Amino acid sequence: MTKTAEWKVRLYLFEEDGTTRARAVLDTGTASLTGHGTARCSPEDVDIPEIGDELAVARAMRDLAGRLIQVADRDLACAGAAPPERPRRAAYGWTDAMA
Repeated sequence: MTKTAEWKVRLYLFEEDGTTRARAVLDTGTASLTGHGTARCSPEDVDIPEIGDELAVARAMRDLAGRLIQVADRDLACAGAAPPERPRRAAYGWTDAMA
């Protein structure tokens, strides 16, 4: 069976006080998800607005992708096809064994 679908993503950019904020909204036709991202120009850096836009949008899209994966994982679990749980690792810091 062949299926074709079109999902739309809208990107919104806002700039205020040296911070660029982006919102990426996915519309599947039956559901909507939103991702957020920000970027700030360091005072030592040359202000190139396009770079802030690119970073904020990329971060919003990465956030949106993570949210979409969470939805898919929940749907898989509801269908009885969830992958096995993976142990969580600390991103940084001392482990309990070191204390």
